[in-house]
Amino acid sequence: MKKNTKTASLIKSKRIFKGRLLELSTRKFRLKNGYLVELETINHPGAALIIPFLTPSKVIFLSQFRPVINRFIYEFPAGTLHNKESMISCARREVIEETGYSAARFKRLGEIYPVPGYSTERIVIFRADRLSKVKASPEIDEIITSRILGKKKVLELFRRGKIIDAKTICALALCGWL
Repeated sequence: MKKNTKTASLIKSKRIFKGRLLELSTRKFRLKNGYLVELETINHPGAALIIPFLTPSKVIFLSQFRPVINRFIYEFPAGTLHNKESMISCARREVIEETGYSAARFKRLGEIYPVPGYSTERIVIFRADRLSKVKASPEIDEIITSRILGKKKVLELFRRGKIIDAKTICALALCGWL
């Protein structure tokens, strides 16, 4: 006999807001223990993050202005999936747009859910190798400067608290640099 491993059943979902990128909804679940919980959730299409390796010990980092927190932060190139786009297509597009390099090889390192308590966002992390220079084409709302950094400098920035982007920190761990 197969054991029922389902731990929650969706009872009701109500959309509160739908924007260009995100959707906010309330969802009511019945847990396996019988309790009802109502959660506010952000529905996100998902994203890809790319670690662009120029050499085994040098990567391309971005210094990107994030208006929501009103500051520049160090991070790896990343972007949200476009309509029905695959993760690898998103990764190929984003590395070109944000760094001005294309990659001949991508390797999937893992995935993360950055805020699973209230968001469906899933980020797949890729390592990109065999880079070739092309023309960057950042989106008009992006203020980005790319920097080539060695492993020693990246670790120094991390230890000094200069790398604060959670998805980038996870990517550094997945590629073995932390």
